[in-house]
Amino acid sequence: MKTLIGGVVAAILGLIGIVAWFPQFLTVMAGTIPIMLLLGGALAIYLGVDELKDTWTTEETPEVPAETTEEVEKYKQEISELKDEIESLKKE
Repeated sequence: MKTLIGGVVAAILGLIGIVAWFPQFLTVMAGTIPIMLLLGGALAIYLGVDELKDTWTTEETPEVPAETTEEVEKYKQEISELKDEIESLKKE
């Protein structure tokens, strides 16, 4: 409850301060907005370059060669033999 009351008092004092010193408030805003835009733009450029670097490194990674058809047939035959062995063990 104390936090709520403190927040309300601070908001009211802030509103009174902006109304009382409105020209000074505009001066501060006029100095702050360009700096914020400059810093925000620099951050966006940095993040964009970092993202581009990530895409370049993923494109440059070598691809794993696919298995040959001989290896695939060998594995299929091995699976078939194992299935037959499992069936024979189930019958016992």
